[in-house]
Amino acid sequence: MEDTNSGENDRATPEQFGAWLRIQIEQRGYDLTPRGGGQSRFAERAGLSNSTVSRILRGQAVTETRTLQAIATALRLPLAEVLVAAGVLSTRELNDVRNPTSTNPLTPETAADELGITDPQSRRLFVNMTATLREQRAENGEGRIAEN
Repeated sequence: MEDTNSGENDRATPEQFGAWLRIQIEQRGYDLTPRGGGQSRFAERAGLSNSTVSRILRGQAVTETRTLQAIATALRLPLAEVLVAAGVLSTRELNDVRNPTSTNPLTPETAADELGITDPQSRRLFVNMTATLREQRAENGEGRIAEN
């Protein structure tokens, strides 16, 4: 879906999702004219009620994951694309998930902090266990996911 909003909030509106879905359905050969029957056929293919598809096409909000997954499956599109089109995720949020840019690598000490491990003995045990597991991964030729 094109990014039609600007600024901090680039989430699609329900109306934009309805328009996007209409285009997607029509591009797949469904006739959405009043007597065309395409809306009912698409609803059946997606496993949704005709009234659900009608509400979405009219620009009424839908955020149920099951419904969006059914739409993605029926359109043969990745769920992520439908989530962005529906405004559940912004394009920036999707990009952040796909391309994380953490400047601070996760260390065993940082993980202990995040997990709330404050007892000195438990903390040493956690850090040592993490080091042992990382060494085993390295011996097995697996990549490292955390840095010291």
